[in-house]
Amino acid sequence: MIFDSHAHYDDESFNEDREQLIEELKDNGVVGILNCGASLEGARASVKFTKQYDFFYAAVGIHPEYADILNDDVIEELRSLAKESKVKAIGEIGLDYHYDGNPEKKVQKDAFIKQMKLAQELKLPVVIHDREAHEDTLNILKMFPEVIGVVHCFSGSVEFAKECIKLGYFIGFTGVVTFKNAKKAVEVAREIPMEKILLETDCPYMSPEPYRGKRNRSDYIEYIAMKIAEIKSETAINVKNQAILNTKKLFNI
Repeated sequence: MIFDSHAHYDDESFNEDREQLIEELKDNGVVGILNCGASLEGARASVKFTKQYDFFYAAVGIHPEYADILNDDVIEELRSLAKESKVKAIGEIGLDYHYDGNPEKKVQKDAFIKQMKLAQELKLPVVIHDREAHEDTLNILKMFPEVIGVVHCFSGSVEFAKECIKLGYFIGFTGVVTFKNAKKAVEVAREIPMEKILLETDCPYMSPEPYRGKRNRSDYIEYIAMKIAEIKSETAINVKNQAILNTKKLFNI
């Protein structure tokens, strides 16, 4: 069984065959999917999916790429969406310093903090996006000791992972861990306890080997589980089962 703790089935790359693909996922052992809103439209679509498909859950939030749209009206809509019964987290939220075209750092931090406050108010976990912003991300997480969540598509060091775990966070692994040059992700997977690992695709992005560069889908978690099992001298079924327990625990499912 597979629980994909981070997906984007609202992405336009699924427009041609979304319903057919989702039926295939059910047949291939996918028992749960957390669809994460990145934009306001993505948050709305994620909630819609929870009503269409019994094994879909949603996270609602504004990705740092769109941080400049976050105002009081947007926060109010996120608050309203988050009251839907299958909305399980605020996300994906955080910081992305990789792209020059993203909003300036101050704008990103402000949007991140406002959404962390919303998660604290609603007593919901968060799905964190952190790209080349480890120090600022950690400092903001520390401002909200009552909030826990997952640092998705983890790209930091073992030390950073351990700091996040101390704060109550889980570490999300995507197909990146299967790449030949993924030394950092492999090291983190080796060093942290299984009880703190979530499996995710970030589909349609981040396809694992042997599908790297192609559109990703939730049943490809099989390859991520196999790689983590190899790293930890474990069986893939135990990795998947523990990841399902971890996902259900974090998101109160």
